[in-house]
Amino acid sequence: MIEQKPVVLVIDDERDHADGIVEALGKLPVKAMAVYTAQDAIEIVRSQRVDVVVSDLKLGGDIDGLTILEEAKNRDRSTEVILVTAYATIDTCKNAIRRGAYDYIVKPIDVDQLRTLVTQASRRASTAYSRQTKTGKTNGQQFQIDGVRGTSPAMQGIFEVLRRVAPTNISVLIEGQSGTGKELLAIAIHDNSLRKDMPFRPVNCAGLSETLLESELFGHTKGAFTGAMTDRKGLFEIADKGTLFLDEIGDMPPNMQAKLLRVIEDGIVIPVGSNKPTVVDVRIISATNQNLTKLIEEKKFRQDLYFRIKGVNVSLPALRDRTQDIPELIEYFLKEAIEETGSKVTGITDAAMMILTNYDWPGNIRQLRNVIRTMVVMCDRDKLDVQDIPPDIHQPRQLAAGPRPTAGLAGVSLNELEKQAIVETLSKTNGNREKAAKILGIGERTLYRKIKEYKL
Repeated sequence: MIEQKPVVLVIDDERDHADGIVEALGKLPVKAMAVYTAQDAIEIVRSQRVDVVVSDLKLGGDIDGLTILEEAKNRDRSTEVILVTAYATIDTCKNAIRRGAYDYIVKPIDVDQLRTLVTQASRRASTAYSRQTKTGKTNGQQFQIDGVRGTSPAMQGIFEVLRRVAPTNISVLIEGQSGTGKELLAIAIHDNSLRKDMPFRPVNCAGLSETLLESELFGHTKGAFTGAMTDRKGLFEIADKGTLFLDEIGDMPPNMQAKLLRVIEDGIVIPVGSNKPTVVDVRIISATNQNLTKLIEEKKFRQDLYFRIKGVNVSLPALRDRTQDIPELIEYFLKEAIEETGSKVTGITDAAMMILTNYDWPGNIRQLRNVIRTMVVMCDRDKLDVQDIPPDIHQPRQLAAGPRPTAGLAGVSLNELEKQAIVETLSKTNGNREKAAKILGIGERTLYRKIKEYKL
């Protein structure tokens, strides 16, 4: 079967610019096509599979590049969008990335930079689309989620809860430290629900001021406040019949908590500056890295809102509390990084795997994914090895239970350190002496002798 080239859609109301971008992409293994109106672009992304969209931010009409971004993501979340503009500002860039843009490029366009971005975006889109079609749905006894893997009892329990909850309309509260994969769980719930063909919209309640958050959620009318140049729908209206993900809801300002409670209870949204109510049907999934019960006791979070959003409660464990899942996650992120970057890396050595498994991962899954991606990019060998691990990761957890010095390793005999290293390595390799000897850097006969010497 002939492998199809990734489809790249270029949108610019200036025909010469659009055609120039298509010509620049002609050297890449992609199928690039240009349209010159926003409406034509929307019709295409709604009717066919597009891997990458390259759209000018300003399109000379009521529809801009951000609208194209929303339409593309609504149709297929695996589609990547690159926005082009001559008027780049920090706020514009943040807004575009927050809405799901892959990246931003400023005019005049650097052709090499554009080709690099399109190449990377097309690989990422193809990888995401493949996972979406193969493993994005519930499959028998499995409830696997992109980036959240695990056979540990804790994760299997979570998967079982999600498998039961996803098809319903009940609200879900996901608790866990930053980086544990709360948004990924929310996406999985949506993808396995009856609302899967409708919009999924995330919003970070900690990342916006009260005024901006109110506008983001409920929308606003033209002139409602300084900078409100046009009417704008809020996420509740945009996500109608779909799912709204309220990330870091514990940081929501008190006044907004009251307004949110009213909307959840009544199902009615009134945009800022308007008196016209709009009925919405939205499933709420919330997430927090804080203790909401404690915040309620401190009068910082409304108890009535808490009971509204806590239909079913899911607590994601920190990565250090499920170390048996780390090797599986490493293999998953390694494959993902190889596909995304086109690297020739084929695997990881046992020694490197051992060090990564023994790290505490304070940044959880997000940190692990970033470390693996960095290692793949920097590695020039067939396999990731110890020297590819960032220096700050070379901090293994305690080797085994028992009395340990409170400050460093001073006072611990070398024999004791050697014994503990052998015990822990054998444990991690499930008693496989051949593999343990390889990781420890000694011969199998030497390992057998040490085991006998230390009566292990």
